[in-house]
Amino acid sequence: MSTVIEQAVQARLVASDPRMETVAATLRYDREDPFAVSMAFPPRATLEGVEVSWAFARELLAEGVEGPAGVGDVRLRPYGYDRTVVEFHAPEGVAMVHVRTSELRSFLEASQHLVPSGREHQYVDWDGDLAQILEEHP
Repeated sequence: MSTVIEQAVQARLVASDPRMETVAATLRYDREDPFAVSMAFPPRATLEGVEVSWAFARELLAEGVEGPAGVGDVRLRPYGYDRTVVEFHAPEGVAMVHVRTSELRSFLEASQHLVPSGREHQYVDWDGDLAQILEEHP
């Protein structure tokens, strides 16, 4: 059984231009990092012209499809019938995308099959992580 789930989603970039551009983004969940998900954007969708990936809590994603969630760099909230707004806050500004809520729910459901909510701690390699920290900071 694979320990990684990747799902392509259509993200509509929200900009001051009334036309919203749609880009393919990728949601990723890895059982080896059970508390986190990531959302990657292709180079053409970023200011830097390189792929950009944002990592945030899986719990934040689950909360954000139900109601407003997040106070930090990543914030989510439902929008309309079947959209979720995902905001990415950085020193350069705020990027907002609309994603179909059904796609986010499908991704969350698949991640639950790998690691059920509330059991993430059972998949963390505590000894390996501690050894890595001690190697980096002798």
